[in-house]
Amino acid sequence: MLMSTDDPLAIAVVEAIQAGDVPALHVLLAEHPGLAAVRLGDERMSRTLLHVATDWPGNYPSGPAAVTALVEAGADLEGRFAGSHAETALHWAASSDDVPVLDRLLDLGADIEVGGGVIGEGTPMADAVAFGQWKAARRLLERGARTTLWQAAALGELDRVAAYFAPDAPPPPAQDVTGALWCACHGGQRSAVEYLLDRGGDINWIGYDNLTALDAADREGHPALVAWLRGRGAKSAKDRA
Repeated sequence: MLMSTDDPLAIAVVEAIQAGDVPALHVLLAEHPGLAAVRLGDERMSRTLLHVATDWPGNYPSGPAAVTALVEAGADLEGRFAGSHAETALHWAASSDDVPVLDRLLDLGADIEVGGGVIGEGTPMADAVAFGQWKAARRLLERGARTTLWQAAALGELDRVAAYFAPDAPPPPAQDVTGALWCACHGGQRSAVEYLLDRGGDINWIGYDNLTALDAADREGHPALVAWLRGRGAKSAKDRA
């Protein structure tokens, strides 16, 4: 059921969730059966109440308790945003670096490998790594999430990176190696950068956000890596303009 965001009940439930007023949330859910399953918005764009609980910047007071109350009242753990993408609440928790809520969603049964993210239709791990939400990315790793080459590189998981270059595996395409190198710089992971450079990664590729690997490391605050990259001939996109 769709509910307009300016409906008084919608306003009340959003305020209760994001203020961490779990007693008020319980009252609203009890007085309005089916409320936990409503979608806020319209036919063009809508989200679930679990999205409300995980919306940027996340980390709302009593977030795990609010999530539990919603799921126990009938909220769909795999409910998707309807609009420009199809992310679940777990994607949003990952994007907000909200580890307590991420844990609660997983404990309640959310699919850790669910797709539909804004980053290549990917998983919550893709969102966490791409947006530099490292606490969430690490927790997803601890909880058993799979990683692509670029995600493993950004996290400095060399065993996972090396598995893509195993003798019995087809070698990754050159563009994937370069993209992973860029992501390793984004994550400040020098060992992964060195490994990928040795396997043909292009240190001066202008990639995401029109940044080179050097720019990505600089943006994320990795000065030692920036200095090392310059010593290896890395350039800024500005230098290449």
